[in-house]
Amino acid sequence: MADNTFDLMVLGAGPGGYVAAIRAAQLGMKTAVVEEKHLGGICLNWGCIPTKALLRSAEVLRLMCEAKSFGLKPVEPAFDFPAIIKRSRQVSARLSKGVAHLMKKNKITVIEGRGRLLGKGRLAVEKDGKPQGEYSAKHIIVATGARPRALPGLEPDGKLVWSYFEALNPDRLPRSLLVIGSGAIGMEFADFYHALDVEVTVVEIAPRILPAEDAEVSEFVRKVMAKRGIRFLLGAKVAKLEKGAETVTATVETKDGIEEITVERVLAATGVVANVENIGLEEAGVKVKDGVIAVDEWQRTSAPGVYAIGDVAGAPMLAHKASHEAVICVEKIAGVKGVHPLNRAHIPACTYCLPQVASVGLSEEQAKKAGRQVKVGRFPLIANGKAIALGDTEGFVKTVFDAKTGELLGAHMVGPEVTEMIQGYTIGMTLETTEAELMHTIFPHPTISESMHESVLAAFGQALHI
Repeated sequence: MADNTFDLMVLGAGPGGYVAAIRAAQLGMKTAVVEEKHLGGICLNWGCIPTKALLRSAEVLRLMCEAKSFGLKPVEPAFDFPAIIKRSRQVSARLSKGVAHLMKKNKITVIEGRGRLLGKGRLAVEKDGKPQGEYSAKHIIVATGARPRALPGLEPDGKLVWSYFEALNPDRLPRSLLVIGSGAIGMEFADFYHALDVEVTVVEIAPRILPAEDAEVSEFVRKVMAKRGIRFLLGAKVAKLEKGAETVTATVETKDGIEEITVERVLAATGVVANVENIGLEEAGVKVKDGVIAVDEWQRTSAPGVYAIGDVAGAPMLAHKASHEAVICVEKIAGVKGVHPLNRAHIPACTYCLPQVASVGLSEEQAKKAGRQVKVGRFPLIANGKAIALGDTEGFVKTVFDAKTGELLGAHMVGPEVTEMIQGYTIGMTLETTEAELMHTIFPHPTISESMHESVLAAFGQALHI
C-alpha cells in the first residue's frame, strides 16, 4: 500500500492542479495527480492556448491584407484553414508534453483516470469504467475545473451548435456564425472567424459587450468591431434554435421585436460551470454553494484535509487565478512563512480579440458605486509614437485613482499588446503604489507602455502629450 499513500493528491491536472503538484513536490511532499483526459487541463488543450494560436494566425492574415500601408508590395492574401487548425492543435500538444516532462522532473506520480473522493483522506480512481485502485493522502486538492455552460434549448450538439471545443476544431469553415454571448470566449471566436471572412453575428443579453469590463472599453471595442463588419444584437436573447440539415435558424428576441437569423453554425459562449458532479463531494462532506465548492481564504473546504482551487472553487474562472490559488494552498499546508491569501482585487483579466482588452481592479463605475471619490486619466494610442509606427493606434489606457489618497484603484486598457502590459499596473497595485510612484517611474521610449505613464499623468492634470 506504500505506493498508494501520498502526502498530497491533486484531483485534476489543469493550470491549478499541476502547479499545486509541482509546488508540493518542491516542498518535499510525496505527491500524486489524478487526471482523466489531458495534462494541462482545458486551458492548455481546449482554451487559453489554442485560441491564442488561432488568433495569431488571424493577426498575421490581417497584416498581409494591410501590406501596402507599410510600403510593401501587396499580395493576394490567402489562408489554409485546416493548416491553421492543425497548428493550434500542435501548439497545445507541445505544451501538454511539457507538463508531462515537469511531472517526471519533479517525481510526481501521474494517475490516469477519473478520481472520486471517498472521505477520510481516501480517493478511488477508475478508467473507462474500470476500477484502478484506491489511494490515500493526508491532503487532497480538488482542481476539477469547469466545462461550457449549456442553456436549455441552446445545448451544443457537436455539429450545428458548437461549444468552444467544436469551435477550436471544426470539420470545416462555415460561411456564417451566430455567437451567443460576448464575454472573452465569445469575442475571441467572433474575431477569429470574422478575420477568415465568416459572416458573424453576436447576440448578448446584457446592454453591452464584454459586460465585465469598463463601459468605455466595451463601447470602444464594439465600435471597432462593428466598423469591421461584425453585427451585434445587444439586450437580446436567443429564444430558440431550429436545426436544418446544414443550417440553424435562431429566433432572437430584441428590443425592437423578434428577428430570425439563419446561419451555418452557432457558438454557445455563455460561460462555464464548475465540475462538481460525481467526484464524491457529498460523501466526503464537502459543501457546494451556488454551483461551486465553498472555500475559505486558504482554499480549505468544509471537509478536513480537502481543499479546492481554480474554476471549481468559483469566480473569476481564470487560469492564472487557479495557479496562484494552487501555490497559496500548498504553501499554507506546508507551513511556509509569509503566505498571503489571494487578493481578488488584483487579478488581471485579458481578452485577446483585436483590439486586445486588459484590466485589473475597479472600473470607474464600480469605484463610484463603492463610494470612492475618483480621479480618472485617459490616454489615446493615437498620440503614442510606437503605436503610430506600428500602424496600430486603435485604443486607449484608462486609470482610476482614489482622489484623496492617490491609491490606484483600477486600470483598463484596449489596444495592441495590452494583455502584456497590464502586469505593470498589477505589480503596482500589489505594491500598494500611489500616483506618485507611477509618475516618477521611467518608461522606455518609444514603447506603447508610455501610454500607461501618460494616463496616470492625465488623471492629475499633468499629461505631456495630449
